[in-house]
Amino acid sequence: MSEPFDPPGEPWVRVSPKLATLRRLLNIGAGAVLLVGLTVLAAMASTWAAVAVAVLGVAALGWGWVIVGRSVRSWGYAERAEDLLVTRGVLNRQLVVVPYGRMQFVDVTAGPLDRRFGLATVQLHTAAAASDAQIPGLVPAEAARLRDRLAARGEAGAAGV
Repeated sequence: MSEPFDPPGEPWVRVSPKLATLRRLLNIGAGAVLLVGLTVLAAMASTWAAVAVAVLGVAALGWGWVIVGRSVRSWGYAERAEDLLVTRGVLNRQLVVVPYGRMQFVDVTAGPLDRRFGLATVQLHTAAAASDAQIPGLVPAEAARLRDRLAARGEAGAAGV
């Protein structure tokens, strides 16, 4: 029995694991600053409070490490003849189906940290904002290939309307 999130006969293309590394480093950096601040504040009250805050903070950072990995592994896309499927989510799974003929334009973006890690994001825009989709964590060559392919399929799909 196929799940509603599995396209029949289409393999999912997954995003780069570098995205997990980038997001983990950002979480560790922000979490460490917050943890140090909270531990110092707790130390003003008592040593035991500081120890408790430090232990809980380290546990939260570890849990965040695991969640980021699972979240990044959940991202994927599949190109079909008439549409593009984008899936994501661990607890709340989401599947977005974007018909090629409904695409208005395709963006490729990469911020400074994305470029440092060799990543880019492909953003698809449609007339209905609810059917917009993005695919983060693609290597730039794959992002450019997907952008060109989607633009060509979108033009071909719109020509038949």
